[in-house]
Amino acid sequence: MVQPRTYRLWIRDNDLISTIASVKETDLYIRANKKLEKEALAAILKYREFLERYIGYHPHFLTALKPLPVDENAPPIVKEMFIAAEKAGVGPMAAVAGAIAQFVGNDLRNHSSEIIIENGGDIFINSIKKRFVGIFAGNSPFTGKIALEIQPEQMPLGICTSSGTVGHSLSFGKADAVIALSPSGALADAVATATGNIIQENSDITGGIEFARNIEGLTGIVIIKDSALGVWGDVKISRVA
Repeated sequence: MVQPRTYRLWIRDNDLISTIASVKETDLYIRANKKLEKEALAAILKYREFLERYIGYHPHFLTALKPLPVDENAPPIVKEMFIAAEKAGVGPMAAVAGAIAQFVGNDLRNHSSEIIIENGGDIFINSIKKRFVGIFAGNSPFTGKIALEIQPEQMPLGICTSSGTVGHSLSFGKADAVIALSPSGALADAVATATGNIIQENSDITGGIEFARNIEGLTGIVIIKDSALGVWGDVKISRVA
């Protein structure tokens, strides 16, 4: 069963137009200068075909929980997932939502100067102005109270979230939210998952940050467990009014 994505109701900007584009498990909420349903569906179908065809020939790609050897001949989206998984120490499908948001987002940049794509809590953002990304962390007191402040020079950017207490994504940890930032959405997704697996108690936040900060290509990390918060990297947090 698909969980209602009520956090989408939090969006407060009034300068962009919404599009929802869904194909099978892929359900993208898109904000752009104009409606992009046709273009978004075409991009989703293209990248899902690359993934589904690859998995058809290599079924272990779908089920692996650890990194697999990088296939240099794989389609670009698949190769990006291989590389992200290798860096983070997880299976390649841990990077799938961030990768799809990233690749679809880059395609849609040809049609709109402003693109924000949300894919199950994983975000691709490209904007010519400062944007704020709200943080949803389940029952943590930080939920709805803080946001990431993203500057134009940081974008395009992947912002991906893993949680052991919210949602249906596989996590072996108990973090309320681990938010990873990287120009590679695939890497942000994989690192959010890997870091989330580390967090069992508040005291694990320091170890989670030490793990994440050593991954090449990651630009920032936020870890929330109950009332504890840890931050590293090119991250600015603002209070939500």
